[in-house]
Amino acid sequence: MSESAHILLDVRTVPEYGETRIGGAMLIPVDELKRRAPTELPDKQVPIYIYCYSGARAARAADLLAVMGYASVYHFGGILDWPYGVTGG
Repeated sequence: MSESAHILLDVRTVPEYGETRIGGAMLIPVDELKRRAPTELPDKQVPIYIYCYSGARAARAADLLAVMGYASVYHFGGILDWPYGVTGG
């Protein structure tokens, strides 16, 4: 297993991530996920928690990663639902 206990994955666009994000989140826009995941998310056993703006892209990303063989993929909706504060760009 990777050194990381989990990955927090933001699947919004670069401009959205630049405006606001959850601290510690890694950005891979959903449209780039299939291409970038094998190199940037090499350990398929590490839990991945995914969010976007409102939840739709996060659900799509979770489905894609599951099909790609990632074992522990969870989407918790959108940054709008995150009650713990965000970081600005």
